[in-house]
Amino acid sequence: MSALPFDSYPLRPAGYAAALGRTVIVIPHPDDEALGCGGLLALLRQAGQEVAAVLVSDGTMSHPHSQEFSPAARRELRYAELRHALAVLGVDENNVLYLGLPDSQVPSEGPAFEKAASRLADFLVQQRAATVLTPWRRDPHPDHRATSQLTAAALSRLPQPPRRLEYVVWAWERAAPADLPQPGEATGFRLDIAAVLPQKQRAIAAHRSQLAPGTITDDPSGFLLSADMLAHFAQPTEAFIEASAP
Repeated sequence: MSALPFDSYPLRPAGYAAALGRTVIVIPHPDDEALGCGGLLALLRQAGQEVAAVLVSDGTMSHPHSQEFSPAARRELRYAELRHALAVLGVDENNVLYLGLPDSQVPSEGPAFEKAASRLADFLVQQRAATVLTPWRRDPHPDHRATSQLTAAALSRLPQPPRRLEYVVWAWERAAPADLPQPGEATGFRLDIAAVLPQKQRAIAAHRSQLAPGTITDDPSGFLLSADMLAHFAQPTEAFIEASAP
């Protein structure tokens, strides 16, 4: 693959985070918050900005063949890891909306989608969000794309929607040219997170079930984050994308 555009985005200082105000992060799966935005979340909290989280999926499909961990046990394990990671980042671990949509099958239309979009819209109003963080609209995972669509649907319900910033997870590894921002579609920036990078790494480490050797050991086909994937999130910057003005 040719060089990705994210690495060439202009760099903004850590202090820029304070300008984003009250923030809600919308998360497809537990660990996406730490991977894509862990530095920004830590900087927001250092600046005294309130942060809340919305977890879209139930997180049960990373190890679907485990017999030791039932689907309910996997869900509770992943939820606990998310709360731990948020606490590491200084985010209130109790200020989370769990939408509970099926992992690997997050809908992008239909009654469940519409109900979730309404719940998300209500939560954004309740939190008085100035900024919402959501996955890049063509991040190469179906649940991430569905989460982006869900966020867009929720924002369309609000008379004064918050600012929408999109973060990158799987596009670092899997993006085809058509998945990347196209000319005139969006602008991006990198945020300097060097001061909180150790904190971000601890938040990633909180997701023990997703890191080798893992905590769910009876499903050899289960998902674990690769070393190559993790290397993208050990850098002192994070990339964010914002739709260009029409």
